[in-house]
Amino acid sequence: MTQHEKVLILDFGSQYTQLIARRVRELKVYCEIHPYNIGLDKIRAYAPKAIILSGGPANLSGADAPVIDRAALDIGVPVLGICYGMQLMCHLLGGEIGKATRREYGYARMNIDDTSGLFRGMANEQDVWMSHGDRIERPPLDFISVAHTEGSTTAAMRHRTRPLFGIQFHPEVAHTPNGVAMLENFLFTIAGLTGDWTMRSFIDDTVNSVRKRVGKDKVILALSGGVDSSVVALLLHKAIGDQLTCIFVDNGLLRKNEAAGVMAMYAEHFHLNVRMVDASALFLGRLAGVTDPQQKRKIIGPSFVDVFVEEAHKIPGVKFLAQGTLYPDVIESVSFKGPSAVIKTHHNLELGDRLHLGLIEPLRELFKDEARLVGEELGLPRQVVWRHPFPGPGLAIRVLGEVNEARLAVLREADAILIEELIKADWYDRVWQAFCVLLPVKSVGVMGDERTYENVVAIRAVTSRDAMTADWAELPRELLSRVANRIVGEVRGINRVTLDITSKPPGTIEWE
Repeated sequence: MTQHEKVLILDFGSQYTQLIARRVRELKVYCEIHPYNIGLDKIRAYAPKAIILSGGPANLSGADAPVIDRAALDIGVPVLGICYGMQLMCHLLGGEIGKATRREYGYARMNIDDTSGLFRGMANEQDVWMSHGDRIERPPLDFISVAHTEGSTTAAMRHRTRPLFGIQFHPEVAHTPNGVAMLENFLFTIAGLTGDWTMRSFIDDTVNSVRKRVGKDKVILALSGGVDSSVVALLLHKAIGDQLTCIFVDNGLLRKNEAAGVMAMYAEHFHLNVRMVDASALFLGRLAGVTDPQQKRKIIGPSFVDVFVEEAHKIPGVKFLAQGTLYPDVIESVSFKGPSAVIKTHHNLELGDRLHLGLIEPLRELFKDEARLVGEELGLPRQVVWRHPFPGPGLAIRVLGEVNEARLAVLREADAILIEELIKADWYDRVWQAFCVLLPVKSVGVMGDERTYENVVAIRAVTSRDAMTADWAELPRELLSRVANRIVGEVRGINRVTLDITSKPPGTIEWE
């Protein structure tokens, strides 16, 4: 993205670093997150128009406190230090850091002493979100305090003449109501950026880049029907047309009518070259008798690779494999803390190595919400763009216990009823994810005048912003009653419906 204005975010390990990047991107400014220790030469080579130093869990009194070369503050571009980033700026420039007598965690009322710069156009009092145990005891030479709270005499500071700014709070979180406006002041008023990062410009750049790289060669893509692979498919089709072949694997673990819907949407409506492989017998055969969720994943992932590779070998002249890698995956892979060890097995598919193909990842610079916007720009229907997330192993991890066709059929019908009623009640777009889970237990019931002993299904519906945390969705009682009555009345094999009201943490969104 060398043709765009760029902001560099140096990551010191904050749980909110990705949120900083998302807020900057939402303001139509391109940015990237890099580990704090990439080195001065790489910082200069990146040629940023501005630098943001993230927060982090360390404190500067520790022996292993992460620091950067002081010269990074002298390359001539505006720098904003957030929380630990502010303290680091103070430390590097000769200020004094100390333990706060009153630590600040959560909401704080901040008084602004200088309503210029970061706080231009704002009221003198602001609610902000704090998370720190250290504080600025004395700002560096030529810095002045421009805001304070009851616990921090210097809640924000700026250099008298240079574009160096520090804030002790987190503007990137929703709990700081005017945080985005502060970032906007930094990017546009202070750094002088114009905001040239749009999804239309991304599409144009990507189409041209793919055409140049692929030439007349062929590309294959695993199309699942989810938003990521769908956006990649339409983006590549726009660039290279029928040089793209999409392979859709029906693993027998999909939702009701999903396979037919994918083929109708992409092959018939968008006129993509899609090959459908019905591998349901293979997957269900390998899953027979398996109840452990991790073992399910270990079977499903390699089985998908086997099927995809076999089908790919039937297509002559293929030189590239396309994947829907998103920017959070890239960030994780280059984290200064090291790649995450907690990566679900079904994501770790080494298709590129098995096929010995060049890799095309057109979405690797985008967050999920940006990928959705690209989908809208490309004409992808709203029901696909904003469809709830669906796990890679499919219904196998929503059928708790053994997976077989009979149990899958029961779950499909129940889940279809839930989604249908959510859409009718205008609740589908108000929850992050909603689905049914078939439990490995049976319960006694009474239907008519007869005793029943049948399956139990649980409803899981959550609200979330990024799936890192989630709250259970407080669906209306009338809606829940309607869903439960329909499931018990229409789905043979279910006589009880329960509701999962566990938040994340301590629970997870999926049950397995």
